[in-house]
Amino acid sequence: MRENGIQAVRMQKSKRYFSHPPVMDFAPNLLDQYFAAMVPNQKWSVDISYIETRKGWLYLAVVIDLYSRKIVGWAVSDRMKRDLALRASRMAIILHRPKPGLMHHSDRGSQYCATKYQVGLKRHGIKISMSGKGSC
Repeated sequence: MRENGIQAVRMQKSKRYFSHPPVMDFAPNLLDQYFAAMVPNQKWSVDISYIETRKGWLYLAVVIDLYSRKIVGWAVSDRMKRDLALRASRMAIILHRPKPGLMHHSDRGSQYCATKYQVGLKRHGIKISMSGKGSC
């Protein structure tokens, strides 16, 4: 890097302030680090990633089937809010019509802890699983 005049871009950490403590409903870790699935639509894993573009940050929510490792639902937005995760999960549910008992695994992000998100999954008979505290 030194020879080519390349330097790392350093960013300052920002402090987050909440006007009230967020109310979160955590689910147990049903997946328990066992990422194998024997059939399609048995276990889905979800996450949100961010992509830097010339116009700012873009957020990508994905739903991955742990059997095939394929993306079965996705959504993109310029804001990382609950609706982003909801749209990705709705796409996966509509396209793949999983049977009740599917395990949906996520981290403890506020989008996945939101009541509206969890109620939507439970309406389809989907079991909710979340990683433990501090574990992605």
